[in-house]
Amino acid sequence: MGQLVSDVSSVLDWRDSKREAENERQKILADMAADEREKTNLVKKTLASQRAKYGASGMSGTSMSSGAVLKRLKSDAAAPYVEKQKSNAEKLKQIRVSRPNLLQKILDRFDDLLG
Repeated sequence: MGQLVSDVSSVLDWRDSKREAENERQKILADMAADEREKTNLVKKTLASQRAKYGASGMSGTSMSSGAVLKRLKSDAAAPYVEKQKSNAEKLKQIRVSRPNLLQKILDRFDDLLG
């Protein structure tokens, strides 16, 4: 009988586990969004400082187009965040809460319950 109470308790605790998993997902997604904003701000700041540097030195007609400079800056700024983003994506995949099936647990232990 104690096993049955344990099974019922696991089903009831499932909701709490599900809620905790959802909170963890939301936290990871918020961290990912903050990282993306930080990365975007870093690219903007770096691009502005590079434009100012080129403008001050009179290098407005450089061999690199502004699009190429922006692409390079984005990749340079994104480098530290790529590994963190992969890690967060893996964490999101691993956060799963399986719903316990009370009926299946009872059927699996049916002989023990009768005997």
